[in-house]
Amino acid sequence: MTRIVITGATGAIGQALAAVYARPGNRLILHGRQRDVLETLADNCRDAGAEVELSQVELGQAEPGQFEQGQFKQNKDDALFAWLESLCAPSVPDIVIVNAGMNINIGEDGSGERWEDASRLLEINLRVPMAMGNFLGKRMRAAGRGQLVLMSSLAAYHGLPVTPSYSASKAGVKAYGEALRGWLAPYGVGVSVVMPGYVSSKMCHEMPGPKPFLWQPERAAKVIARGIERNRARISFPFPLNFGCWWLAVLPAAISQRLLNWLGYDPDHGDGAH
Repeated sequence: MTRIVITGATGAIGQALAAVYARPGNRLILHGRQRDVLETLADNCRDAGAEVELSQVELGQAEPGQFEQGQFKQNKDDALFAWLESLCAPSVPDIVIVNAGMNINIGEDGSGERWEDASRLLEINLRVPMAMGNFLGKRMRAAGRGQLVLMSSLAAYHGLPVTPSYSASKAGVKAYGEALRGWLAPYGVGVSVVMPGYVSSKMCHEMPGPKPFLWQPERAAKVIARGIERNRARISFPFPLNFGCWWLAVLPAAISQRLLNWLGYDPDHGDGAH
């Protein structure tokens, strides 16, 4: 029985990934915040032949003001680590896809992000994936098997002016995942960093800026699953957007920033990646 954990399973990509892996011989552990969506998804996956377990454990999202007060709610860490420990019994999961995430932007008037929102975003987008990677990486290393899949974004190559905190969090996930892969590869543990472009979802469509080469989540999930099967270090799409974003990281920053403004990502444009 192959055990596959998916956090953020109630999001567009999470649901599509669950559908890809929903087949006989797979046991899915689906985590999400929307109970009704989670239960419907579980029923569909069971109909496809998979065994399904659901979780709504608090992953550790910070409350407004938490960071300003210098407080970290230890009970949230305890709940997360207790859940991760349960996932490792009797053995580590075969695949863990850390997909939960959120996005914010500088606002329609370009006035900037609220620090409370940015703190909450960094907690769920970066601190939680690092906590999961740290905890599960050690146990997978000891077991000599398993694969971690971290969800970054093409926005990790060069920060978008309209979504600075999101871009920073995804750049952090990219760097962390790459480092984990180097550490864990000699022990038979795979790590893949997923870097999607624009995938149709509520979060995507709420973000400002143009959305070139928009993919449907079903297409993205199939590409991600193929990359996971091959233990690819980086799963980025779609071409040519991924190639263009890579160049933004290679070119001098001043040129990249001018290109982004020219393409419509400047703060003065009304109307982000993943």
